[in-house]
Order: sequence, then C-alpha cells, then structure tokens
Amino acid sequence: MDITLRQLSYFVALADTQSFNMAATRVNVSQPALSQQIKEMEQRLGTILVERLPREIRLTRSGQAVLVRARQLLADAQDLRRVAGLGRGLAGALRLGVIPTIAPYLLPVALTRLKAADLTLDIRVREAMTGQLVTDVAEGRLDAAVMSLPITAPTLRAIPLFRDRFVLAGSRSRLAGMDRAQEHLRPDTLPQDQLLLLDEGHCLADQALEVCGMGRDGRSLDLGASSLSTLSGLVAQGFGLTLLPEISLPTETRAAPELATRRFTAPEPARQVALVHRLSTPDDGWLGELADTMREAGEELIRHAAGLPQAA
Repeated sequence: MDITLRQLSYFVALADTQSFNMAATRVNVSQPALSQQIKEMEQRLGTILVERLPREIRLTRSGQAVLVRARQLLADAQDLRRVAGLGRGLAGALRLGVIPTIAPYLLPVALTRLKAADLTLDIRVREAMTGQLVTDVAEGRLDAAVMSLPITAPTLRAIPLFRDRFVLAGSRSRLAGMDRAQEHLRPDTLPQDQLLLLDEGHCLADQALEVCGMGRDGRSLDLGASSLSTLSGLVAQGFGLTLLPEISLPTETRAAPELATRRFTAPEPARQVALVHRLSTPDDGWLGELADTMREAGEELIRHAAGLPQAA
C-alpha cells in the first residue's frame, strides 16, 4: 500500500513539534492514532524514521531525508487543490485570453475586482488576436477568452457580456471643421480617404470597415497602426479619423488631450463583447462568476465614457 498524504502530514507535524502529543493536537487526532500512522508509514518505507526517546523524539537520517520530500509533496498537493479549485467556483488558477482592443481597458478594472474577491486566485492572462485565442481555448491552453462576436467554432460557446459602441474620433480642430449642420452622423458617410484603422488581423479593423460599408481595397490612407493607443495618438494630432470602441475612451482621451469624439446617430454601430469557453468545460459556477465580473467592469467603463464631453 502506498504512503498517503495524511501520513505525510502527520509525519511533518511530528517533525515540527518534536512530540507525539503536540503533533496529534495539531492535526486533530488522538496520540495513539497518530503513532499508529507513523508506524505504518515506516513499515511501508522499510525504514525507521523516528528515534523514540523517553522525553523526546529525533528524526533518523532517513527521517530527515523523507521530511524534505514530504514537505515538497504536501506543497505540490496544495497547488493541485488550488488548480482543481477552478471547478468549484472561481478559485485556484485561471488561464484567460483577451484580444488587444479589449485587454488594456477591461483588464485593469476586471482584475482588480477578481483579486478583491479572492487574493489567492492565480490569473494567467494571454493577449492575442481572435484567431489565436479561439485555437487556444478550443485546444485547452486557455480556460476562456474575452473577445468580440461572431465566433463560429462549433466546440465553443459565447456568453454575451456587454455592447461596446463605436464613436468617431479625431482631433478637436478636425471634428470642429466637420459639418455640424449635418443632422445624422452615420459611419457610411465618413470620408473614406481620411479613415485610419488598425493593422490587418485585428477584428476591430474589419468591424470598422463593415460598419462603414467599406473594403480595404482602393483606400488611399491607412497607416495600419498596431494598437488603439497609437491610432488615438495619430488622429489626435490631425492624421485622419478613426472609430474607437466606447470602453477605450476613458483611457485614450486621458492619454491624448487633443483627442475629440462624436457619437453616431442611432442605431449606433457596436460590437458585442463575449466570454468564450469550450462547450465541454465543467462549470459549477466559475463561468458565471467570471462573466459577471467582466460584464460589471465593461459596464463601469461604458458609464464613465458616457460622461465624457463630446466635440463641440
């Protein structure tokens, strides 16, 4: 019969207290029960671990060597429990993916909330494009990912989180020069030669082209920025116009004071942000907890964005 984790914990308690009575109290068993478990452990290992003296105990050379491994095995077992804890609610370890046009805005708010709920939660975040995250979730390298819909992978399920509206962004002077008498501001009426977008591969760029009724071919100005922060900085300095998601506004307007925004006439174009996971993933509450936290963080950013001034 193999050594049990219970026996290892009893042995470590005995080594720490140097007393059968004190060790038994620590692990909440009787002294004879603890003594019997130590004897069984010695029999299974085929060696004496403890010198039993009249007033004290001492570990033998074998006992000292076993103690080192016992502590490590108990620590590994505790880590395993934390990892497995993900199946008993949002605890243990979480491997989360987020697309680049969401991560820098949503994560600071969401991770603060997650850590406030459980400081022991081990969160590993991967920021990557939608295609890579879909593959990583489907193949089990990630537990879930936050991205925008649609997602067509048949093995995945999306939990809708919030609707992230697009706004028109540019420099204050450029937006002030636009025709303010225009009653309806629609994406498909924007000057195509002034529209800047993210580099290819970002789903946000494709969504912006779609809502503007445009394709990439034949466009005369597209600097292909690699991040929304770069894009915001460019248009704030007068290099064209762009579409920004609402959750980015608190961050980007603070970083670029010359950045101005205008909202489109209803129905406003938007992307649907969702939490994506495998259909086969066991869930006894952790997905709902994670989705609620991400949803609340997104809604907080949207409320903040709603209070920001628009271009005059």
